[in-house]
Amino acid sequence: MRFFRLLKIIFVVLRFGLDEFLLAHERTSWLLRPLNWLLFFRDCSRPRAERLRLALETLGPIFVKFGQMLSTRRDLIPTDIADELAKLQDRVPPFSSDLAVNLIEAAYGKGLHDVFAEFDLTPVASASVAQVHFAVLPDGREVAVKILRPGIASIIGHDVALLQICAGLIERWWEDGKRLKPKLVVAEFEKYLHDELDMMRESANASQLRRNFADARLLLVPEVYWDWCSVQVMVMERMHGIPISQIGALRTAGIDLSRLAARGVEIFYTQVFRDGFFHADMHPGNILVAHDGRYVALDFGIMGTLTDTDKNYLAQNFIAFFNRDYKRVAELHIESGWAPAATRVDEFEAAIRSVCEPIFDKPLRDVSFGKVLLRLFQTSRRFGIEVQPQLVLLQKTLLNIEGLGLQLDPDLDLWKTAKPWLERWMSEQIGWRGFLRSLRAEAPQYASLLPQLPRLLHQRLQADPAESLPLLRELLAQEKKRNAWLSVIALLLTASLLFAVFTYLA
Repeated sequence: MRFFRLLKIIFVVLRFGLDEFLLAHERTSWLLRPLNWLLFFRDCSRPRAERLRLALETLGPIFVKFGQMLSTRRDLIPTDIADELAKLQDRVPPFSSDLAVNLIEAAYGKGLHDVFAEFDLTPVASASVAQVHFAVLPDGREVAVKILRPGIASIIGHDVALLQICAGLIERWWEDGKRLKPKLVVAEFEKYLHDELDMMRESANASQLRRNFADARLLLVPEVYWDWCSVQVMVMERMHGIPISQIGALRTAGIDLSRLAARGVEIFYTQVFRDGFFHADMHPGNILVAHDGRYVALDFGIMGTLTDTDKNYLAQNFIAFFNRDYKRVAELHIESGWAPAATRVDEFEAAIRSVCEPIFDKPLRDVSFGKVLLRLFQTSRRFGIEVQPQLVLLQKTLLNIEGLGLQLDPDLDLWKTAKPWLERWMSEQIGWRGFLRSLRAEAPQYASLLPQLPRLLHQRLQADPAESLPLLRELLAQEKKRNAWLSVIALLLTASLLFAVFTYLA
C-alpha cells in the first residue's frame, strides 16, 4: 500500500512541476530542461506556490493539513508559498452514517438509542480527522457529537512516513533545504496530528478555556459532558449562533460589527496575557456569534500556551516596537536567552530598525501586529536565533484575528484596542500588584520552608566545624544588627498603638 501511495506522490510531484524545488540546486538544475521536455503534458506556467497548493489538495486531507500547518511557519518558508498555502481549505467528504453509528456503539458498548434520545445521521461538519453530528441526550440536553474518522491513525502513519522521506530528499537536494529544516517540520506536524487524534485531550482543552471565561462576558465555550467522552468520541453542549463569516446575516440580526471586531481583539489578548492559554485555530469556520453579540468558540484541537516569561517578552517587545525603541527590542532578546549572549546589541538593533522602519511609515492604526512579529522572526534568524514554536503559533493566530477583525470593521484600530491591555498587563506584572501576587503565590512554599531553617542551619554547623565558625560569626553579627532594627520597629509600633488607644478613648 505504501509503495502505491509513493508512486501517486511521485506522479503528482511531476504533474505539478514540484521537482523544481528539488532540482533547483546548482548541482542538479541542469536536469530541469530535459525533464520539462520529457514531461510535455504538464503545465508549469503557474507560480510555484500555486502549483504546490494544488498538488497538496490532490494528495488528500493529510497533505492539505500539512500545508495548513506549513503556512504558519513563515519564519521558515518563503512568503509567496506561505501566502498561497494559507488558502488551503480542509473540505473532506464525510464518512457514511452507518459507519458513524458503528463507531459510537463500539465506543459505548451499547446501542445508539441507548446512548442518545435522538441522533442526526447527517453530519453538520466534516474534516480530515473527525466529523460532527447533532444529537439529544436522554435528559433532553442538545449536544454536538464529534467522532474520530475511522482508520485515520494508520492513514496518518503511512502519509507521515512518506513525508519524512520527502523531507529527507528536500534537505539533501534543495539548496535551502538545510536552512528550512524540513525533517523538524514534519516531526512537529506528526506531534500536532497525534494530539488531534485524542478526543479526551480536546475535551480537556475546551473545559480549560470554558473555566477561563467562566463569566461568559466576552466568550461562550460549550460545556463538555465527560460521562459521554472517550478517546474516539467527544460530546459537548450544542451552541447556537451565526457563523462569523456571514457578514450580511450579522447585520440583519442587528449585531454591532465595530464592537464585535474590538471584542475579538480583546478576547485574544485576554487569552494570551491573562491566561497564557489561547485558541490557536481561530479561523471563521470555528467561530459563531450568539444573538446577543458574544463570540462562541468551536473546535479545541489546537491550543497554544505561553509561560510568564513568554508573556513578559511579548508585552515588552510590542511596547518597545511601537515606541520604536529598537535597542530595547535587541536587549530583550539577549536578556531572555533567546539570542546568543555574544550578540552585539548595536548590530541587532540596526538590523531590526532597517526592517521595521518601513512598517511604521504609515498610520499606527494600519500597522499589523502579526507582520511586526513576523519581521522580528525573520530578522532574528539572521543572528542565529531559534524561533520558539509557541510564538510561531501565536503569530499565526494573531494574523487570523487581525484579518477577521478588519473584515468585520475596516476602520478597526488594532493598536488602540490592544495598547491598554499591554500596558495594564505590564503594570500588573512589574508594579506593586505583581509583587503582591508573586508573594501570595510563593507563600505556601515559604510557609513549609521556614520551619525547616533551624534544622538545616544545625546540620550545616555540624557538617564542618572549621567552615561553620566564620558562618556562625557572620550570622551572629547580622542577628545583632537585626535585633537593633527590631527594637526600633517595636518602639514605633508601641507608640502607634498607644496613640491609637488614646485617640479612641478621647
